Amino acid sequence: MSRREFEAAAGAAVAALGLSRGKDLAGLLARRGSKERALTELATPRADEAVAELYEAMERDSVPPAEAAAYVRGYVAAMLHARDRVLVRTVWTGPSTPAVPVRATAQVLIDVIEEARDELLAMTYAARPYPALTRALTAAAERGVKIHVVAETLAGARGLLKGREPAEAFASVPGLSLWHWARDPVDHPHSRQHAKLAVADRRTLFLGSANLTESAAHRNIEAGVLVSGGEAPRRAAEHIVELQRLGILRPFRQ
Repeated sequence: MSRREFEAAAGAAVAALGLSRGKDLAGLLARRGSKERALTELATPRADEAVAELYEAMERDSVPPAEAAAYVRGYVAAMLHARDRVLVRTVWTGPSTPAVPVRATAQVLIDVIEEARDELLAMTYAARPYPALTRALTAAAERGVKIHVVAETLAGARGLLKGREPAEAFASVPGLSLWHWARDPVDHPHSRQHAKLAVADRRTLFLGSANLTESAAHRNIEAGVLVSGGEAPRRAAEHIVELQRLGILRPFRQ
């Protein structure tokens, strides 16, 4: 008998719960804990539905709790292995060469956004309306991703950026939170918010020279790195969140 529905439900539950809570779920199953007890003890936002579906799949497929616990432990181990594996790739925009295969900045940026399921953090100096980027961000927002973008302001750039506020490039994305560096112009007269990066779910980090503009994504020579797994994506996200918490980064209001 196929157990693909149960296996998919077990994987989805671990993905929703994360590593620590996934281990707790395996322990509850091993002790034959009920669905109600699991929902009460785990109580993880956005995971209740996945946990309930796992228990329902166990019943449909007649999977004993001990066997279900073994499956969950297997998924937790796989997640640990994937987390600890680090893959670093270079990303370029501009002329290509036969000796070095490259991945275009535009496509990598869209891939990072499409990968996000819970959180997307990004920073840019300049920004201009860019349809492909707007579509990807809008789709992410519609599937429930919390999106925070830090952009430089015209005032902060002190004449080096022209035209409309960079933040306006994201105005059409529903629920997107815009931030800026609230430095004191007296203490930081020549400073710029010059970081350019995107972090998806604290697992994938795209870091490079490209702004969130169409010219940077398609026409300029830009270089960056894409880091999947390991500490770098998590630490980058934690740093941005801490800057927000400390009030160094503040919500942008026109």
